[in-house]
Amino acid sequence: MRSENFVAFFTVCGFFIGLLFSILKFDAVEDILFYTVTITLFFYLFIHVVLIFYLDVMDQKISFFEKEEFEETCNSQIRAIKEREQKISDMLRSIHGDDLPKEGV
Repeated sequence: MRSENFVAFFTVCGFFIGLLFSILKFDAVEDILFYTVTITLFFYLFIHVVLIFYLDVMDQKISFFEKEEFEETCNSQIRAIKEREQKISDMLRSIHGDDLPKEGV
């Protein structure tokens, strides 16, 4: 999940929590507006701090690409596919005779 989604979710949650708290606690419109904005801003900043630490930890993980191992695996899979193709071609030749073209021609 992208970090922007976390920011949006926690900001909206902060807004509704702030609105609920303000409506239950205060009667003046200015107080309701002030505390709603303040609590929303707190949630907005809090999730940014959390994401900064989370993304910082995630960036420290360094993984190296093992090129030789990858090439060896690919080559073995290619050999296995060629062997299967050869077996299928041999089976088809035994069924249909020499009507099929030979490989490499």
